[in-house]
Amino acid sequence: METTRNDEQACAWRELVDTARRTVTEGLVVGTSGNVSVRVHDTVLVTPTGVPYDRLGPDDLCAVDLDGRPVAGRLRPTSELPMHLAVYRATDATAVVHTHAVHATAVSTLVDELPAVHYMTAALGGPVRVAPYATYGTDELAAHMLHALRDRSGCLLRNHGTVTYGTGLDQAYDRTAQLEWMCRVWLTASSVPGRTPHLLPPEELDRVAAALRGYGQRADRRPTG
Repeated sequence: METTRNDEQACAWRELVDTARRTVTEGLVVGTSGNVSVRVHDTVLVTPTGVPYDRLGPDDLCAVDLDGRPVAGRLRPTSELPMHLAVYRATDATAVVHTHAVHATAVSTLVDELPAVHYMTAALGGPVRVAPYATYGTDELAAHMLHALRDRSGCLLRNHGTVTYGTGLDQAYDRTAQLEWMCRVWLTASSVPGRTPHLLPPEELDRVAAALRGYGQRADRRPTG
């Protein structure tokens, strides 16, 4: 049993490091800003503070329990650990991605909610809220974030960045990338002089949300030819 759990953690750590590196290569963070975590049973693997992601290897695993107590590794976890733990305690998430994406951060300084400029707003549960500003790494910021995440799988943090979560790292990452893209679309459209972006009404977002629940291909219906 212990060997199996260690294997799970090792596999999850590799995926976490790959995801963290992806946030840098795809421009969602700069340097060591932003952070990534994944839950394996009652253990949370999380990127360490102040370590460039390209320097992380298999032996650099950083793990805490759901109360934030270290359970594995010699590196200190990200200073944003309170946000990650708050998400795991309040939701069924198994992965969290936090970025300082440029367009999303810019939008967080302008509005209290990202306008519904695209139907993928529904994929995050509805119009994305902006959590009030609080100093990074504080319980206050984690509380603001949880309020903004109510019935949502992503939010913006005022003058800070984004937080998204999912049932795996791929989903959490895709959601933060999608959120950054929607912020860029809104900024681009709203910058056209004399024009106001058309927004989607709540009933259309509800229709899209229903359609997305059945989106994709079931394993038993994949093409064979």
